[in-house]
Order: sequence, then structure tokens, then C-alpha cells
Amino acid sequence: MRGMADFDTCWSIRVYYEDTDAGGVVFYANYLKFFERARTEWLRSLGIEQLALARETGMIFIVRATALDYLAPARLDDLLTIKSRIERVGGASVDFHQEAWRDAPDGSSELLVRGSIKIGCVAANTLRPGKIPANVRLAMLSAAAAGEPPRSAAA
Repeated sequence: MRGMADFDTCWSIRVYYEDTDAGGVVFYANYLKFFERARTEWLRSLGIEQLALARETGMIFIVRATALDYLAPARLDDLLTIKSRIERVGGASVDFHQEAWRDAPDGSSELLVRGSIKIGCVAANTLRPGKIPANVRLAMLSAAAAGEPPRSAAA
């Protein structure tokens, strides 16, 4: 198992009023948005634009399943770092482990939320599962190759 520093990507986001609930803390469902944005920006950093992928291949990624553990709340103006790593790449799916950390001015950080997100590749017109395009799968596996490589399995 890899440690905290062994993530494939880190992405930062500031908490705004629109992210909080009546209690002044980040609304629980917004962590799913933060995690989605981090995965999208990671793909973009690999040269994979999701709109272009859909146009060129007819394939899109959808969330198939999520499981989140909420450990501590984030609040307005907090700076969060979303850490993401691939746990498994299959033929038609990708499993991610993602975490949200609060960054403190003194350089320390606190784990707020951790989750498992399962992504499926589907045909945009039918929403039926399909193979992840070979170039996309290779880019994901290559980017995640540092440290312990993700498991690769048929899905």
C-alpha cells in the first residue's frame, strides 16, 4: 500500500460560499464535485479532453459507484488539496482512490474526506459499457506507473 505522498495527482480548490451549507461547512455532496474536477483536470494534464474524446471516439466516462468517509468538515475559505490515484484500470472501468486535505498556513494538512470512485467507460449514444480507448488507457497506466503500479484487469 502506498502512503499519503504516493498519489498520481494533486489539485487545489478554495471553498466558496456556494460550497457550504446552512451550518457553514462544505455540503457533503460537494466533495463529489471536487473529486470530479480533480479527475477531469488530471485527464486534461495527460492531454485527454473529455469533449474531444466523446467527439472522436463516441465514448464518455460516467461514475458507476462511490463510497466516501467524512472525517472532518471543511469551511469557507479553506484551501483544499484533492489527491487522486488510480487503484485499478480495467478494459472498461477505472477505480480511483481520492482524498480531500485541508491545507493550513503553517504547511500542515488534515485529511477531511477519503473515497473510492468507480468510473465506467460507455458509448455516449447508448450508455452501454465499452472499452476505454487504447491511447487513453495507456496514458492512465503510464501516468500511474510511479510507485506501486495500479492493478490492470479486464472489466
